[in-house]
Amino acid sequence: MTQVMACIDGSLNAAAVCDYAAWASLRLEAPLCLLHVLDHQQYPQHSDLTGTIGLGSREHLLEELAALDEQRSKLALEQGRLALEAAKQRAQRDGVGDPQLRQRHGDLAASLGELEADIRLLVIGRQGEDSSGDRQLVGSQLESVIRTLHRPILVSTEQFRAPQSVMLAYDGSATANKGVDLLASSPLFKGLPIHVVMIGADTADAWAQLKHAEQRLLEGGHQVQLAIRAGEVEPTLHAYQAEHAIDLLVMGAYGHSRIRQFLIGSTTSQLLRASNSPLLILR
Repeated sequence: MTQVMACIDGSLNAAAVCDYAAWASLRLEAPLCLLHVLDHQQYPQHSDLTGTIGLGSREHLLEELAALDEQRSKLALEQGRLALEAAKQRAQRDGVGDPQLRQRHGDLAASLGELEADIRLLVIGRQGEDSSGDRQLVGSQLESVIRTLHRPILVSTEQFRAPQSVMLAYDGSATANKGVDLLASSPLFKGLPIHVVMIGADTADAWAQLKHAEQRLLEGGHQVQLAIRAGEVEPTLHAYQAEHAIDLLVMGAYGHSRIRQFLIGSTTSQLLRASNSPLLILR
């Protein structure tokens, strides 16, 4: 895991994705790679049009349509290249030395899966350029990426704001404790106060789990605040986040509690859709 990788496209989220990736690259002291993937479904490398042309049609029609598809693909690649160049200039203005640029042709989730060994942190927008524009929706490709990739994923909002505080949604699971270790040791969170929040019953066992997490974070030099709140996971987490003006929500993708049930499958969209701040998903 050597790079911070940012998914760049023509969406409204692209600038913030670039800024969050630059922020992470600088804090982690890790190289930055800017990636553009050309969707193979929209822009196939080779089109077979024989089934779309009726009997008796002239062969030159097939040739013309194939040429048009090739031209569309070339234009899309050029548009992606320009987007990458603009992102590189923006990252350099943010202080990143020499971002690497990569272009691939294929499915986004599959492409990232192939590049997984090179990824330390992935930064991606909540919506891609093919989304409907409704800010309450989450891009379908994002959900595929979350299910495919086994690396931390930072999902950005449309506006960049350098995080000044962090909230960890904690359930005492092995995944959540790995999240605690990551927050305690990663330079990404150095100097940031951390709120550790459990959703559930206020019990001695719950507090014992929280105190264990607190001790690990204190050893990492963090200021820590603990809380247990009752209620439904998504609105309760976001209410706490709003109450304390927390900039970044951190959550494990898998656990063994209501948080797990909340995040897996279609409910992933509920959390992402309702969030007005970036979300770091841990795997």
